[in-house]
Amino acid sequence: MTILLPDRQTFAYGEYRLSYEEYGTGDSVLVWLHGLLLDANLGRDLARTVAGRGNRVVLLDLLGHGQSDKPRHASQYRMDLYAHQVVGLLDVLGVDRAVIGGVSLGADVSLEVAVLAPARVQGLIIQMPVLEWAVPAAASLFVPMLLAARYARPLVRVLAGMARRVPRTSIEALNSLLNAASMDPDEIAAVLHGILLGPVAPTVEERRAIKVPALVLGHRSDLIHPFSDAANLAEQLPNARLLTSRSILEFWLHPDRFTDEFGDFMDGAWGREFSSRD
Repeated sequence: MTILLPDRQTFAYGEYRLSYEEYGTGDSVLVWLHGLLLDANLGRDLARTVAGRGNRVVLLDLLGHGQSDKPRHASQYRMDLYAHQVVGLLDVLGVDRAVIGGVSLGADVSLEVAVLAPARVQGLIIQMPVLEWAVPAAASLFVPMLLAARYARPLVRVLAGMARRVPRTSIEALNSLLNAASMDPDEIAAVLHGILLGPVAPTVEERRAIKVPALVLGHRSDLIHPFSDAANLAEQLPNARLLTSRSILEFWLHPDRFTDEFGDFMDGAWGREFSSRD
Protein backbone atom coordinates (compact mmCIF):
# COMPACT_ATOMS: atom_id res chain seq x y z
CA MET A 1 0.00 0.00 0.00
CA THR A 2 1.33 3.45 -0.94
CA ILE A 3 1.79 5.77 2.06
CA LEU A 4 0.73 9.32 1.31
CA LEU A 5 3.32 11.74 2.66
CA PRO A 6 2.19 15.09 4.02
CA ASP A 7 2.43 18.21 1.88
CA ARG A 8 3.12 20.75 4.65
CA GLN A 9 2.59 24.45 4.01
CA THR A 10 1.98 27.64 5.97
CA PHE A 11 -0.14 30.73 5.50
CA ALA A 12 -0.33 34.14 7.11
CA TYR A 13 -3.14 34.69 9.58
CA GLY A 14 -2.86 38.25 10.83
CA GLU A 15 0.58 38.62 12.36
CA TYR A 16 1.01 34.86 12.78
CA ARG A 17 1.67 31.88 10.55
CA LEU A 18 -0.41 28.73 10.63
CA SER A 19 0.75 25.33 9.40
CA TYR A 20 -1.30 22.76 7.54
CA GLU A 21 -0.86 19.46 5.69
CA GLU A 22 -2.69 18.28 2.57
CA TYR A 23 -3.46 14.75 1.41
CA GLY A 24 -5.12 13.76 -1.84
CA THR A 25 -6.84 15.92 -4.44
CA GLY A 26 -10.32 16.70 -5.65
CA ASP A 27 -13.30 18.91 -5.01
CA SER A 28 -14.58 17.00 -1.96
CA VAL A 29 -12.62 18.51 0.91
CA LEU A 30 -12.38 17.54 4.57
CA VAL A 31 -10.67 19.90 7.02
CA TRP A 32 -9.77 17.92 10.14
CA LEU A 33 -8.82 19.54 13.45
CA HIS A 34 -6.79 18.08 16.33
CA GLY A 35 -7.43 17.99 20.07
CA LEU A 36 -6.21 20.38 22.77
CA LEU A 37 -2.38 20.81 22.78
CA LEU A 38 -2.08 18.12 20.08
CA ASP A 39 -1.30 18.60 16.39
CA ALA A 40 -1.80 17.41 12.83
CA ASN A 41 0.02 14.14 13.54
CA LEU A 42 -3.11 12.97 15.35
CA GLY A 43 -5.12 12.94 12.12
CA ARG A 44 -2.56 11.64 9.63
CA ASP A 45 -3.74 8.03 9.49
CA LEU A 46 -7.33 9.20 9.08
CA ALA A 47 -6.26 11.69 6.40
CA ARG A 48 -4.45 9.03 4.38
CA THR A 49 -7.42 6.67 4.50
CA VAL A 50 -10.07 9.27 3.60
CA ALA A 51 -7.84 10.77 0.88
CA GLY A 52 -7.41 7.28 -0.54
CA ARG A 53 -11.15 7.26 -1.29
CA GLY A 54 -10.89 10.23 -3.64
CA ASN A 55 -11.03 13.14 -1.22
CA ARG A 56 -8.77 16.06 -0.41
CA VAL A 57 -7.99 16.15 3.31
CA VAL A 58 -6.40 19.12 5.07
CA LEU A 59 -5.00 18.93 8.61
CA LEU A 60 -4.66 22.34 10.26
CA ASP A 61 -2.44 23.11 13.25
CA LEU A 62 -4.48 25.71 15.10
CA LEU A 63 -2.65 28.68 16.61
CA GLY A 64 -0.56 27.57 19.58
CA HIS A 65 -0.34 23.98 18.36
CA GLY A 66 2.03 21.86 16.31
CA GLN A 67 4.07 23.76 13.73
CA SER A 68 1.93 26.90 13.89
CA ASP A 69 3.05 30.00 15.76
CA LYS A 70 2.62 29.94 19.52
CA PRO A 71 2.06 33.43 20.93
CA ARG A 72 2.12 33.56 24.70
CA HIS A 73 -1.01 35.65 25.12
CA ALA A 74 -4.13 33.88 26.39
CA SER A 75 -6.38 36.30 24.50
CA GLN A 76 -5.39 34.59 21.21
CA TYR A 77 -6.84 31.23 22.21
CA ARG A 78 -10.62 31.07 21.95
CA MET A 79 -12.93 28.65 20.15
CA ASP A 80 -14.54 31.44 18.14
CA LEU A 81 -11.13 32.78 17.06
CA TYR A 82 -10.10 29.27 16.04
CA ALA A 83 -13.20 29.14 13.81
CA HIS A 84 -11.97 32.26 12.01
CA GLN A 85 -8.65 30.48 11.40
CA VAL A 86 -10.45 27.61 9.70
CA VAL A 87 -12.35 30.03 7.45
CA GLY A 88 -9.03 31.74 6.71
CA LEU A 89 -7.61 28.37 5.65
CA LEU A 90 -10.53 27.80 3.28
CA ASP A 91 -9.90 31.23 1.76
CA VAL A 92 -6.21 30.46 1.22
CA LEU A 93 -7.03 27.09 -0.34
CA GLY A 94 -9.66 28.64 -2.60
CA VAL A 95 -12.27 26.21 -1.23
CA ASP A 96 -15.86 27.46 -1.19
CA ARG A 97 -17.29 24.62 0.92
CA ALA A 98 -15.78 21.78 2.95
CA VAL A 99 -16.73 19.13 5.43
CA ILE A 100 -15.32 20.35 8.75
CA GLY A 101 -14.46 17.91 11.51
CA GLY A 102 -12.25 17.22 14.44
CA VAL A 103 -11.69 15.56 17.76
CA SER A 104 -12.35 17.12 21.19
CA LEU A 105 -11.15 20.74 20.83
CA GLY A 106 -11.39 20.27 17.06
CA ALA A 107 -14.97 19.04 17.39
CA ASP A 108 -16.03 22.17 19.25
CA VAL A 109 -14.21 24.42 16.78
CA SER A 110 -16.00 22.65 13.91
CA LEU A 111 -19.34 23.56 15.49
CA GLU A 112 -18.18 27.17 15.79
CA VAL A 113 -17.28 27.19 12.09
CA ALA A 114 -20.78 26.00 11.21
CA VAL A 115 -22.23 28.93 13.18
CA LEU A 116 -19.74 31.50 11.92
CA ALA A 117 -19.81 30.59 8.23
CA PRO A 118 -22.66 28.16 7.43
CA ALA A 119 -22.32 28.78 3.71
CA ARG A 120 -18.78 27.35 3.83
CA VAL A 121 -19.73 24.07 5.54
CA GLN A 122 -20.79 21.02 3.53
CA GLY A 123 -21.07 18.74 6.55
CA LEU A 124 -19.69 18.08 10.04
CA ILE A 125 -17.81 15.15 11.58
CA ILE A 126 -17.81 15.67 15.34
CA GLN A 127 -15.70 13.27 17.41
CA MET A 128 -15.69 13.45 21.22
CA PRO A 129 -17.30 16.89 21.66
CA VAL A 130 -16.66 18.73 24.93
CA LEU A 131 -19.94 20.32 25.94
CA GLU A 132 -22.02 20.99 29.06
CA TRP A 133 -21.63 17.64 30.83
CA ALA A 134 -17.84 17.73 30.39
CA VAL A 135 -17.24 21.06 32.12
CA PRO A 136 -16.60 19.83 35.71
CA ALA A 137 -14.20 17.09 34.67
CA ALA A 138 -12.44 19.31 32.13
CA ALA A 139 -11.92 22.03 34.73
CA SER A 140 -10.57 19.51 37.26
CA LEU A 141 -7.97 18.38 34.71
CA PHE A 142 -7.00 21.57 32.92
CA VAL A 143 -6.87 23.96 35.88
CA PRO A 144 -4.13 21.91 37.64
CA MET A 145 -2.29 21.68 34.30
CA LEU A 146 -2.47 25.47 33.97
CA LEU A 147 -1.23 25.99 37.53
CA ALA A 148 1.65 23.57 36.99
CA ALA A 149 2.66 25.32 33.76
CA ARG A 150 2.55 28.71 35.51
CA TYR A 151 4.11 27.90 38.88
CA ALA A 152 6.25 24.82 38.25
CA ARG A 153 7.99 26.02 35.08
CA PRO A 154 11.43 24.53 35.87
CA LEU A 155 10.01 21.05 36.38
CA VAL A 156 7.74 21.28 33.33
CA ARG A 157 10.67 22.47 31.19
CA VAL A 158 12.75 19.48 32.33
CA LEU A 159 9.92 17.12 31.44
CA ALA A 160 9.46 18.86 28.08
CA GLY A 161 13.16 18.47 27.33
CA MET A 162 12.94 14.77 28.10
CA ALA A 163 9.91 14.41 25.81
CA ARG A 164 11.75 16.14 22.95
CA ARG A 165 14.53 13.54 23.19
CA VAL A 166 12.15 10.58 22.90
CA PRO A 167 12.40 9.13 19.36
CA ARG A 168 9.24 9.51 17.34
CA THR A 169 7.54 6.34 16.17
CA SER A 170 5.37 5.06 13.33
CA ILE A 171 2.32 5.62 15.55
CA GLU A 172 1.19 9.13 14.62
CA ALA A 173 -1.18 9.56 17.59
CA LEU A 174 1.68 8.77 19.99
CA ASN A 175 3.90 11.29 18.21
CA SER A 176 1.21 13.92 18.69
CA LEU A 177 1.15 13.23 22.44
CA LEU A 178 4.95 13.45 22.60
CA ASN A 179 4.88 16.75 20.72
CA ALA A 180 2.35 18.11 23.21
CA ALA A 181 4.55 17.01 26.12
CA SER A 182 7.48 18.81 24.46
CA MET A 183 5.83 22.23 24.52
CA ASP A 184 7.24 25.07 26.59
CA PRO A 185 5.22 25.63 29.79
CA ASP A 186 4.49 29.26 28.88
CA GLU A 187 2.95 28.08 25.59
CA ILE A 188 0.88 25.46 27.40
CA ALA A 189 -0.29 27.96 30.00
CA ALA A 190 -1.36 30.52 27.39
CA VAL A 191 -3.46 27.99 25.45
CA LEU A 192 -5.12 26.54 28.55
CA HIS A 193 -5.79 29.99 30.02
CA GLY A 194 -7.44 31.20 26.84
CA ILE A 195 -9.56 28.07 26.37
CA LEU A 196 -10.76 28.11 29.97
CA LEU A 197 -11.83 31.76 29.81
CA GLY A 198 -13.39 31.80 26.36
CA PRO A 199 -16.63 30.27 25.05
CA VAL A 200 -16.57 26.47 24.93
CA ALA A 201 -19.06 25.85 22.13
CA PRO A 202 -22.08 27.36 20.37
CA THR A 203 -25.26 27.67 22.39
CA VAL A 204 -27.94 25.00 22.15
CA GLU A 205 -30.05 27.38 20.07
CA GLU A 206 -27.17 27.91 17.65
CA ARG A 207 -26.60 24.16 17.40
CA ARG A 208 -30.25 23.53 16.56
CA ALA A 209 -29.90 25.94 13.64
CA ILE A 210 -27.05 23.95 12.02
CA LYS A 211 -28.77 22.22 9.09
CA VAL A 212 -25.90 20.41 7.33
CA PRO A 213 -25.45 16.63 7.59
CA ALA A 214 -23.45 15.65 10.66
CA LEU A 215 -21.79 12.49 11.96
CA VAL A 216 -21.28 12.54 15.74
CA LEU A 217 -18.94 10.06 17.41
CA GLY A 218 -19.06 9.31 21.13
CA HIS A 219 -17.92 6.66 23.59
CA ARG A 220 -18.56 5.74 27.18
CA SER A 221 -16.39 5.80 30.32
CA ASP A 222 -14.70 9.14 29.62
CA LEU A 223 -15.35 12.10 31.92
CA ILE A 224 -13.69 14.65 29.62
CA HIS A 225 -15.73 13.50 26.62
CA PRO A 226 -18.91 12.10 28.20
CA PHE A 227 -21.19 10.09 25.97
CA SER A 228 -24.10 12.25 27.08
CA ASP A 229 -22.55 15.27 25.33
CA ALA A 230 -22.27 13.36 22.04
CA ALA A 231 -25.78 11.91 22.37
CA ASN A 232 -27.33 15.27 23.23
CA LEU A 233 -25.52 16.95 20.35
CA ALA A 234 -26.78 14.31 17.90
CA GLU A 235 -30.32 15.13 19.04
CA GLN A 236 -29.78 18.88 18.83
CA LEU A 237 -28.38 18.90 15.30
CA PRO A 238 -31.33 18.51 12.91
CA ASN A 239 -29.53 16.24 10.43
CA ALA A 240 -27.14 14.22 12.60
CA ARG A 241 -26.38 10.54 13.12
CA LEU A 242 -24.73 9.17 16.25
CA LEU A 243 -21.94 6.59 15.96
CA THR A 244 -20.93 4.87 19.20
CA SER A 245 -17.53 3.34 19.93
CA ARG A 246 -16.87 0.91 22.75
CA SER A 247 -14.05 2.98 24.25
CA ILE A 248 -11.73 5.91 23.54
CA LEU A 249 -9.09 3.41 22.41
CA GLU A 250 -11.19 1.70 19.75
CA PHE A 251 -10.82 4.56 17.28
CA TRP A 252 -7.03 4.54 17.61
CA LEU A 253 -6.41 0.77 17.87
CA HIS A 254 -9.12 -0.52 15.51
CA PRO A 255 -10.02 2.40 13.27
CA ASP A 256 -11.31 0.57 10.19
CA ARG A 257 -15.01 0.79 11.11
CA PHE A 258 -14.72 4.51 11.78
CA THR A 259 -12.62 5.43 8.77
CA ASP A 260 -15.09 3.53 6.57
CA GLU A 261 -17.91 5.54 8.16
CA PHE A 262 -15.98 8.76 7.52
CA GLY A 263 -15.44 7.81 3.90
CA ASP A 264 -19.11 6.94 3.43
CA PHE A 265 -20.11 10.21 5.08
CA MET A 266 -17.87 12.13 2.67
CA ASP A 267 -19.45 10.32 -0.26
CA GLY A 268 -22.92 11.19 0.99
CA ALA A 269 -22.08 14.80 1.83
CA TRP A 270 -20.82 15.39 -1.68
CA GLY A 271 -23.66 13.46 -3.37
CA ARG A 272 -21.54 10.55 -4.59
CA GLU A 273 -22.31 6.87 -4.67
CA PHE A 274 -20.47 5.03 -1.89
CA SER A 275 -17.03 4.24 -3.29
CA SER A 276 -15.29 0.89 -2.98
CA ARG A 277 -13.49 0.11 0.24
CA ASP A 278 -11.07 -2.30 -1.44
